[in-house]
Amino acid sequence: MSGHADRTGKEGGLYARRADIFPRAVDGFFRRLKWYVMAATLAVYYVTPWLRWDRGPYAPDQAVLVDLAHRRFYFFGIEIWPHEFYFVAGLLVMAGVGLFLVTSTVGRAWCGYACPQTVWTDLFLHIERFIDGDRNAQLRLKKAPWTTAKIARRAVKHGAWIVVGLLTGGAWIFYFADAPTLLSDLLNGQAATVAYATIGVLTATTYVFGGLMREQVCIYMCPWPRIQGAMLDERSLIVTYKDWRGEPRSHGTKRSEGAGDCIDCKACVQVCPTGIDIRDGAQMACITCALCIDACDEMMDKIGKPRGLIDYATLEGCEAEAAGAAPIPIARTLTRPRTLFYVGLWALVGLVMMFALGNRTRLDLTVGHDRNPLWVRMSDGDVRNAYTIKLRNMESRPRVVLLSLDGMADARMWDSADGESAAAPVLRFTVPADSVAQRRIYVRGKAQAEASVPVGFTVTAADDHKASDRVESRFEGPEE
Repeated sequence: MSGHADRTGKEGGLYARRADIFPRAVDGFFRRLKWYVMAATLAVYYVTPWLRWDRGPYAPDQAVLVDLAHRRFYFFGIEIWPHEFYFVAGLLVMAGVGLFLVTSTVGRAWCGYACPQTVWTDLFLHIERFIDGDRNAQLRLKKAPWTTAKIARRAVKHGAWIVVGLLTGGAWIFYFADAPTLLSDLLNGQAATVAYATIGVLTATTYVFGGLMREQVCIYMCPWPRIQGAMLDERSLIVTYKDWRGEPRSHGTKRSEGAGDCIDCKACVQVCPTGIDIRDGAQMACITCALCIDACDEMMDKIGKPRGLIDYATLEGCEAEAAGAAPIPIARTLTRPRTLFYVGLWALVGLVMMFALGNRTRLDLTVGHDRNPLWVRMSDGDVRNAYTIKLRNMESRPRVVLLSLDGMADARMWDSADGESAAAPVLRFTVPADSVAQRRIYVRGKAQAEASVPVGFTVTAADDHKASDRVESRFEGPEE
């Protein structure tokens, strides 16, 4: 295809060799904001597994723990069991709606500031800049011959990246086991093989994605750039070059009459972590980090021009500004129907989850009727059915529970372990803390007119009658 270069640089190929990107350091509001966000997100990631939360003597005291062995998820005072996975689904829905809200309002701000790929890539870039120097020094080092000094710099840089990857993988596995205990086992060589394997895989992926591939992950691997176009409209705030003010461009400080404010210094290109030129318009590769705004504002200050040649703006606002009209308030962007819909949906899902959390019972009952045989005829003509019940105690303390039956006035129940001599209308069990107790229950009653009648099992906490659960089942018998 004409106009394209292949990997050797010859015209006619479909692919071009990736050009290395060495972003220049810049200072400004958005760069400082990225520093704050990076510090906060990395602190949350690395510190969270070490936070403690007292749940009593029967539960782990790690604040955030994904306990795969016991199939639990702990988040401070919240404990999620496998059958309550809908809470996790609700969080994922809230995250998705939140991403839609952020994108439709301020573009790819998530990608530019808080996405893990962005955070770790930014960290790797700062490490590279600390070791190799800023952009110009890195370019010179790249062209320099492979001397001992260059090899040493490369070894130190890649070694530092691998250490960051190792810390990243190590921090991740601490979410799945008690962090202090696991750290001790890791250092003593006593941890499970899967722990070392997980650290190895995450170290490699962090090193490759954050250090080697960088912007290629955002451009070619992430699906969000291709989705964001549907989320933006003329009232979405995005990083924009105001061409009506900047064009025609001049070159350097010697500006001709009628020239725009852009002096073609390419500062906006040099600071971009994905290597694009924002002056070419909205692009899929733009992650809305806004570093080009800081670079351009810095240059405008030097040449005595107003800031904002590159700025957060809406298409609607740009058209109004180009026509000389009054600027459109940002509040209009934040309160348009689409934004309010996303906010309302996000809040609704959150309120439903909070209501469900506040009203869920920490006691759960499961009843399974034996299928073979369905019923047994006793010597006196009564009919006996067998059930397997599971009593789930979701509190971090043992609980005494009462099991009762309704639907058959003359029915008697007993635990298979105790025998029929212990038959009673209500059975009493002690369920250990944070566990499931399984019992085989027999129910005996008179033969009914119908072969199958509905019955209900109810489990109630002896110390709290509000904590209960009821399950409907059937009592089977012969057709009379």
